[in-house]
Amino acid sequence: MKQDVKIKFCGLHRYEDVEYANILMPDYVGFVFAKSKRKVSYEMAVQLRGLLNKEIQVVGVFVNENPEVIIALLQSGVIDLAQLHGTEGVEDIHQIQMKTKKKVIKGIRQEQFSQIKQFEESSCDFLLLDSGAGGGETFDWKLLPTIHKPFFLAGGITEENVELGIRTVKPYGIDVSSGIETDGKKDFTKMKSLIERIRRGESI
Repeated sequence: MKQDVKIKFCGLHRYEDVEYANILMPDYVGFVFAKSKRKVSYEMAVQLRGLLNKEIQVVGVFVNENPEVIIALLQSGVIDLAQLHGTEGVEDIHQIQMKTKKKVIKGIRQEQFSQIKQFEESSCDFLLLDSGAGGGETFDWKLLPTIHKPFFLAGGITEENVELGIRTVKPYGIDVSSGIETDGKKDFTKMKSLIERIRRGESI
């Protein structure tokens, strides 16, 4: 298994979450600005960003947000990339990119997989393929078409199935949130186990 698969820990919203990330050094972390139990305010995002190792890139996760709000957050430096996880279109992606020169991830839920080709041909930098809206469930990875744009695999990823997912669809990166939580909170042991599994290519 390739050991250069990127790792994104999403849904960080506590100081402890950032401490764990600084120890484990994923490539990306996600701050959720959409309605969610993991949602962070602008003020909390600023505080968490200030504590985070500068080598870790911060992805802001949005659902049908006003593009100007996203642009302002990117320009302020609170986030490095934007992840659009709603029904945003090609023009929204292009507008954000043009005004900020920052990268955009387009999240596509299982029921939207018919749109993969449309967004693969768009200017978005990455796709993110998920079973739903952060429900922590997997989808049938074998149903994915061949995708030429780099993409993150999300939805129900855990230390138990991450290697199978990488082997099956060969993603650019892995996005995990609920799979590294216990009782709704980030669990350092699970985070460490998953990141080591990916980086060492250990068999399940």
